[in-house]
Amino acid sequence: MATFVLIPGGWRGGWACEPVSARLRRLGHTVHALTLPGLGDDGAGADAGSINLDAHIAHVVQAVTAVGPAAGRGPVVLCGHSYAGMVITAAADRAADQVHRLVYLDAFVPDDGQSWWDLANDHYRSLVIAGARQDGLTAAPPTGSDIRERPQPLGTFLQAVSLTGAHRRIPRRTLVFAARWPATPFRPQYEKLRHDPQWETRELATGHDVMREAPDDVVAVLTS
Repeated sequence: MATFVLIPGGWRGGWACEPVSARLRRLGHTVHALTLPGLGDDGAGADAGSINLDAHIAHVVQAVTAVGPAAGRGPVVLCGHSYAGMVITAAADRAADQVHRLVYLDAFVPDDGQSWWDLANDHYRSLVIAGARQDGLTAAPPTGSDIRERPQPLGTFLQAVSLTGAHRRIPRRTLVFAARWPATPFRPQYEKLRHDPQWETRELATGHDVMREAPDDVVAVLTS
């Protein structure tokens, strides 16, 4: 049985992973679905200005170290959705010996020096700008979002990731591309990586919320 650490996308907490988490647990796997700093029920509050991408990375590194080989257990499958591709890449770069596999669920795969802002398209940059008008420190969830979503600290979207290249030592890297949503910023990335022999790729006929819309398919990818 495997140990999975699941990281939700922007504005969301570990609750967003539940359709997949529940299925993995029923199969006997160990699952840790994380809520990143500033995105819990208490929100970012006065700390919003100090929560950046590095804070999220450090949180995941700490979690992976606590449940992986450093804690006397087996290596971890680290999975991130959407924005969390930024986080899992850097966390694996800093804790490569703890991670057996990286799975990007319709998620960004950054290079050193890139930020979410660099990789997102105009649609998502516009949503963030509109969402930041209230306090200038966080981006409110897009209109019509789940009521459990929380404002995202802007630093997490704006800070560039710093990578040494150690994440490329991870034995398996898998990209899942959700093909059925018009605003996707991920098609160029998918078209590039699906021809790269160092990557496994999978296309799903679903929208961006893959854990909710296609949990069985996600579990099949994770356990393959």
